[in-house]
Amino acid sequence: MTCLQMSNVERAQLAMMLEVCAYPKPGNVDRCHDYPETRLEHFLASTIFARSALEEADRRQGRIGEIIKHAVRDTNCHDGGNTHFGAFILLIPLIYGNGIPGAMAAIAQTESSDAVAFYKAFAMTAVKMNATDELDVNDPHTLTLIRERDMNLLDIMQHSAPHDMVARELVMGFPLTRRGADLLKEMGSGRRSIAATFLTLLATEPDTFIIKKHGIETARETMARAREVLDGKRSAESFDAELIERDINPGSIADITLAAIYLALGEGWSWDS
Repeated sequence: MTCLQMSNVERAQLAMMLEVCAYPKPGNVDRCHDYPETRLEHFLASTIFARSALEEADRRQGRIGEIIKHAVRDTNCHDGGNTHFGAFILLIPLIYGNGIPGAMAAIAQTESSDAVAFYKAFAMTAVKMNATDELDVNDPHTLTLIRERDMNLLDIMQHSAPHDMVARELVMGFPLTRRGADLLKEMGSGRRSIAATFLTLLATEPDTFIIKKHGIETARETMARAREVLDGKRSAESFDAELIERDINPGSIADITLAAIYLALGEGWSWDS
């Protein structure tokens, strides 16, 4: 079976597996190292347990916000914490809409119930928010505020986009996801192109997951270090070791890389050679 013959769900699960197994993927869990509380096995288990929600998206069975919530709920069955929340924000609309144009249309047609369900999913994770965010996931009044303002999922993403690059993808039409898929196809088949795509995207703009944890200067420094690797001035392995030692995790770029793999698989990119 070729990737073009696979279902959207199979491609999504394959993308989830390929992203976490690729190496070196500096600062992230991969086949060479784990985090203290989150291991490779936790990511692979989530790849399996996400299937039911991914199938809901493929069949358009339910609303996007609820499906994201189901995906988070079903993958919270282990002790490894949040593994794929950001990825689900990208993957589920892409599956639901069968590509970027359909995903954008589907997001625009969401309702306040989708936004509420999304925030309930958000509350199941340990993802940090902007300290001054008006729509604080930890504030019980936030859901009431979303309903009163009749905010849909696109409104929530527009609210978050200035400080969250995953949300920005949904607002702007998946530009980095699209670029990542094109890079994969340009670089050729196999796992090394995943690591190279990850590094190229990491050198493109500051990772907002790093910003939330360490600040903008650390994110910019990480971009510069990624460019050094791409320019051959240092090894990816030494960069990886530095980020792991400093607990710097480019998690948003990893999520976007995963979504890019999903797109590329559906466009003929080969992973197994």
